[in-house]
Amino acid sequence: MRWWSVANLVSNVGTWMQLTVQNLLVLQITGSAAATGLSMSVQAGPALFMSLLGGAAVDRWSRKLTAAVSQTLLGAVAFVTAVLVALDRLDMTSLLVLAAVTGTIATVDGPACALLGNDLVPPEDVPSAIGVGALVHSAGRLVGTALAGVTVGFLGTAAAYAANGLSFLFVALVVPFLRPAPGAAPAAGPGTPAAARTGDGADTTVRGGLRFFARRPRLVALAGITGISAVLGRNYGLTLAVLVTGPLAGGAGAFGTVSAVLAVGGILGAFLGARLRRPSVRLVGTLAAAGALLQLAAGLSPSVAVLLVLVLPMAVLESVSDTAGTAVLQTDPPPHLRGRVLGAWSSIGTVWSLGGPPALGLLMELAGARGALVTGGLLIAGAIGTGFLVRARRTPGPVALAAKPGGEVTGREALRTAA
Repeated sequence: MRWWSVANLVSNVGTWMQLTVQNLLVLQITGSAAATGLSMSVQAGPALFMSLLGGAAVDRWSRKLTAAVSQTLLGAVAFVTAVLVALDRLDMTSLLVLAAVTGTIATVDGPACALLGNDLVPPEDVPSAIGVGALVHSAGRLVGTALAGVTVGFLGTAAAYAANGLSFLFVALVVPFLRPAPGAAPAAGPGTPAAARTGDGADTTVRGGLRFFARRPRLVALAGITGISAVLGRNYGLTLAVLVTGPLAGGAGAFGTVSAVLAVGGILGAFLGARLRRPSVRLVGTLAAAGALLQLAAGLSPSVAVLLVLVLPMAVLESVSDTAGTAVLQTDPPPHLRGRVLGAWSSIGTVWSLGGPPALGLLMELAGARGALVTGGLLIAGAIGTGFLVRARRTPGPVALAAKPGGEVTGREALRTAA
């Protein structure tokens, strides 16, 4: 697990280096902000249509082999891009093709790497492993973003892509040496018995994964909580940027400070999330509702100083909630369905990520930054609170069972059969 965490840190650093320079590269080629958005959509698009197939592949193939191959392919794409940039042969068409290829490979790589990391620890430690992964992601984002500027300044844009390619190859080289922990869920693969791969006659089709997701109330509830939070909150890079530079008159420097506090809160939340032992959908909803109320208060902040006090716990709650939700998502389905459930989740999440910012931008146009934060916070907290009340009313109370004079419950055999 330590080797896997180091490999993930290296990979995250390389990924954020490339993501940081990619938008700048598109702007250099086209001079168009719309083209920059198009490149991001093209890379995210495959997740909307192919994640279910990618998750099904992960359920059928060896996770180690799948992760090693997908990481190698992603590294090859990064190296090809680096060569084209160095030779000044990269145009918008080839960049969009490479972005689409990267997004397609990622539909398999994402669930494969996530489930492979869970295999390295005992089942009771999976929530902690997911928390460590969130911490590694946050640290990689900070380091990668910082290194991108230094690398481009001294070595050029192609070097950032080459560094990302090397980071993928490092992960691919580490994967063969990983060993699953005793008691970990059996991974799929050619050498695994059919019962372990498919679950004794269970539906192994893509439709079977969708059917399980749709019929699992806690997963549907988790999707609803995460969806409304993603659309009406959490896009703090957009809402807080407008709030700080607009009504609070803070300028770019003040927003930089707010962004730094958000990053620190994310890391603190990842530490706390790694200590979770029994995450639940109720915990995710409670944390999301609390974060929404803080978002509401942030929308009413009279100054940047007050906003900074609120931003830190907002980021902590968001990070812990994300860790808890990911733990539920990756541990609730049976092992033979987890890849497809993650694929379905990726497709749903892509809809949020593509539709959320425009919807939030429209809300800010109508209500302003303060109005968007306050309205979003009220709607998120209200929706989650309503869901809790509905569930509480539907949950049956304790049933009184008739007993014989000696204390023996009547109809015990019938009860045992029903159970």
